[in-house]
Amino acid sequence: MHSATDQHSNITRSEQLQTQPLDVLVIGGGIVGAGVARDAAMRGLRTGLVEQHDFASGTSSRSSRLLHGGMRYLAQGRVGLVWEASKEKTVLRRIAPHLAEPLEFIFPTRQANGWPRWKLGLGVKLYDLLCGVGKGGGSGSMGVAETLRRVPGLNGEQLTGAVRYHDALTNDSRLVLDTINSAVQHGAVACNYVKLLDATREGDRWRCELEDRRNPALLVVQARSVVNATGPWSDKLPNSETSLRLTKGVHLVIDRARLPMDDAVVLAEGSRILFVIPWGERVILGTTDTDYRGQLDNPPCDPEDVSYILQVVNDAFPAAKLTPQDLVSTWSGLRPLVADKNGNPSDISRRHKIAMSHAGWWDVTGGKLTTYRLMGEETVDAIVRFLGAKAAPCRTATTPLVERGPRGELGDATSCSGILPPPVSAAAVSRYCRLEAARHLDDVMIRRSSWRHYYRNHLELAGNVSRWMASELGWTDAETELELKRYRGLTAHSPIVGTTAPAPDVQLR
Repeated sequence: MHSATDQHSNITRSEQLQTQPLDVLVIGGGIVGAGVARDAAMRGLRTGLVEQHDFASGTSSRSSRLLHGGMRYLAQGRVGLVWEASKEKTVLRRIAPHLAEPLEFIFPTRQANGWPRWKLGLGVKLYDLLCGVGKGGGSGSMGVAETLRRVPGLNGEQLTGAVRYHDALTNDSRLVLDTINSAVQHGAVACNYVKLLDATREGDRWRCELEDRRNPALLVVQARSVVNATGPWSDKLPNSETSLRLTKGVHLVIDRARLPMDDAVVLAEGSRILFVIPWGERVILGTTDTDYRGQLDNPPCDPEDVSYILQVVNDAFPAAKLTPQDLVSTWSGLRPLVADKNGNPSDISRRHKIAMSHAGWWDVTGGKLTTYRLMGEETVDAIVRFLGAKAAPCRTATTPLVERGPRGELGDATSCSGILPPPVSAAAVSRYCRLEAARHLDDVMIRRSSWRHYYRNHLELAGNVSRWMASELGWTDAETELELKRYRGLTAHSPIVGTTAPAPDVQLR
């Protein structure tokens, strides 16, 4: 396909990777790779980033969309992990306020379900100390009557009350894209659809062979250091010495009218918890947490995953009677958890790990969305020490992702980047193609806008978006039809068997 937008894209062309040796080449365009690239570029290191598919196309667009310290980790006694994440949550509220919306969580408690209210009450007070106080004051406990008032339709059987605490809602893929845009603005070269084929150590540099998958070409890039930040793919790279245990998380989206929620609700199911998360006119339900050994590119949302989540939600809200026909969309992502070196599946941690497995080669694994900035800082600290480079101090915790105007306003950059999808318009599509390297229809529909997950009639919208993209990227009629066919194929494998509500009336602009 043509690439007419390359010449004025904010995110750069692959040929620029070859103009001079790099200090850092980051492999992986998810949230961790984006954080490393931004930190390195802001410290003055010559930085490149490549992603074999689209930016944020893996785990980083398939999360629960939460910035959180982790109440579940607190219950497991992992206070240090909660403290670390809570500090980063505060940082993200400061540097990306358009992608960190405070949200209250209500956790109903029941008799003999393993989550007693007195114990959770102590836990949320400790959570306040670790995470700070959110909107509406601090955490607290509620009796049965107050809980039923705050959570309409909640099953009152064996209910003992609830506790409440505060975290934040985000947009995971937008957080990645805004971080990469910031890295580029500070001098990094970032390219999607560029795959690492091989990397060999030659003297004090790495010789990296890359394939540009959009305009098939072999590129050879010299780099003083390489960072493997490929998440679920990290143990597949040459030179990698990572050991992973992958688990799958599935999320469902329904109309908010089917389950009207003003606050997020935590549902306990044995030792596991699920969330009911309000998202504009929609509600996100999830997530599952099961071991996974299948293909990595597009993990399925199986009917049994849907049945499990709907059963837990329907048990909690009996009048809802949700069925697969109520689903607007689904997504399924993989968590690349750090496993024992010998493959012991019981030794799993949500902590991140940064290890130099070969001279100048770093494997960065584990962690969570909330702590990505810290992972980037610690990785670049290690690289600077290894290279003996003169580098500026880390500024990622204080420098906003989106530059502000003279009066402190965020400007038009956030008109197409926020918690909720922007209006469906040719102007938004133009921005995504010209400034954010959108190359395929799913790049826009899924990761840059979330229109696919927000609207039932996403296939109808995709027809309009494909025509707008054709105008921007110079697609022929045949290429446009191929893109529509590709998109239909990517979104066809869904357990959704029908709809019970009409498609929203979306005004195209």
